[in-house]
Amino acid sequence: MAPERIWAQFQEIPLGPLPPPSPKMMLGPLTLYLDGYMLDFLHLLCPQGPIHSILPMTFEAVRQDRGFMLYRTYLMYPVFEPTQFWVPNNGVHDRAYVMVDGVFQGVLERNMKHKLFLTGKMGATVDVLLENMGRLSFGSNYSDFKGLLEPPILGQTILTHWLMFPLEVDKLVKWWFPPQLLKNSRPQIPSGPIFYSTTFSILDSGGDTFLFLPGWTKGQVWINGFNLGRYWTKRGPQQTLYVPRPLLFPTGSLNKITLLELENVPPQPEIQFLDSPILNSTLHKTYIYSLSADTQSDSEPMELSGH
Repeated sequence: MAPERIWAQFQEIPLGPLPPPSPKMMLGPLTLYLDGYMLDFLHLLCPQGPIHSILPMTFEAVRQDRGFMLYRTYLMYPVFEPTQFWVPNNGVHDRAYVMVDGVFQGVLERNMKHKLFLTGKMGATVDVLLENMGRLSFGSNYSDFKGLLEPPILGQTILTHWLMFPLEVDKLVKWWFPPQLLKNSRPQIPSGPIFYSTTFSILDSGGDTFLFLPGWTKGQVWINGFNLGRYWTKRGPQQTLYVPRPLLFPTGSLNKITLLELENVPPQPEIQFLDSPILNSTLHKTYIYSLSADTQSDSEPMELSGH
């Protein structure tokens, strides 16, 4: 049955043919360029400075209502062999990006992946970027607190003495980019939370369009400072983001697109604007991690780290 016939069962529709679809625009591919790693922007993302606490605090406890918060602590002893890093009681809400001395180690995810294996020298910086992916509004956990609900554990040690940075990512992208950064040593293959951007112009005949992000992993997109939304190409099924024409500046002005990629940058950091959406495609399977393999016996002793 045609959509208009279904709609007519509930609401009177005007007589006459439906208006034709509005023209859509194609553009690109466009190459994006590295702005810097998120950790390099902490002074702008959290200008008021970090919050200190013995144990990590939730988003709600520090009045961070959405987005991201960075948790930071330091190793008080060397960890030479790969050692299990995990958060008990499914205490990651909702997704954690773990770094040691700025090097991306992997992801912990609520209800999915519960442990990583880390090494580090004494005094190494351990950063855990927590992403709030939206709140549950039903069931037994309707309060749905965000952040680290339990202190992380490395081997047999409960990690304490945390710095917490509530991040203002929208403000950074809208008002503070592009800051001038000093060049510092980073991995040659970009990974972990990282900003990319580029500028482009359009023709006056341009219309609505759909942003396609081939090869990117997971993150958020801004166009001219407007938060367009999240992408997650490996989970799908939506592979494009709708871009209304009013978000784009007319001919003679430069538009800016900014990406915060949270995991892995493709070998060719490109994006493209399409004239039709890709909505029902899943490129990769979603793997469900075994919960039993990621838990630890309650009988094993634990100790507080002494900072």
